[in-house]
Amino acid sequence: MILAKQYRCIHSASCLCTKGHLNEEVIFLVFHQLNWNPMLIATLSCTCKWFDDLAKRVLWKEFCKTRAPKMTLDLQSSGSHSIDGNWRALGKLLIYCSGCSKGGLFNNIDIPGHFVHRTRFSRTSGKSFLLPQCRTDDLYVSDPCEHLDQGDEGDVGFFRGIFKCFAMSKVRKILINRGTPLHPTEVCPYCKAKLWNMLQAKMIPSSASCRLGAYEDCIEYYVCLNGHVLGTCTLLPLSDTEEASEE
Repeated sequence: MILAKQYRCIHSASCLCTKGHLNEEVIFLVFHQLNWNPMLIATLSCTCKWFDDLAKRVLWKEFCKTRAPKMTLDLQSSGSHSIDGNWRALGKLLIYCSGCSKGGLFNNIDIPGHFVHRTRFSRTSGKSFLLPQCRTDDLYVSDPCEHLDQGDEGDVGFFRGIFKCFAMSKVRKILINRGTPLHPTEVCPYCKAKLWNMLQAKMIPSSASCRLGAYEDCIEYYVCLNGHVLGTCTLLPLSDTEEASEE
């Protein structure tokens, strides 16, 4: 893979990097050997705007292709070479459970965000989160990240996901046609875009609770303008979940 060579920082005259950088091809090869380590990519991005630009365009893209190759290929299959909300946002979505602070998106839940080692995302599972008239949309959703014994909140699960071509989706069209308001203050933790509340829009089907193994009246999720999804649920006790699956 041959990349255009750039040598000077695009930050400012006072930047320590003004004497020049290694070219992009060398950095690409180094991170390839490091297996696109996300922590190192994030650290490099903080160095200056030149490195941040390189990470956004190249390194996060390669990380996503390595971590979730089938999903990444499908998200690009519409012909676009970018992903809604950019590659860095998708990379963060793959490895970071956003949690929630008290008084935030999910009211009384207070669980700090954290990195996760590996998460399975499923387009089949995503159909369960869509109304019947929207099931031609493509939505990838993760398995819930479990946070057990959270006091009055019980066993809490956080899930996240991403729409393919959200700008053309039926979900977006319905949200706009219904005049669903965007959240006045909170933004997407992955791309900083404004959020729609799907519970407020009455667009969470009962099939979502079955897929998550959660109480039907204890599911809430948001979708941002770039199609990233983040949500929470109260998980059923394991014995109840097994009984429900047997039925």
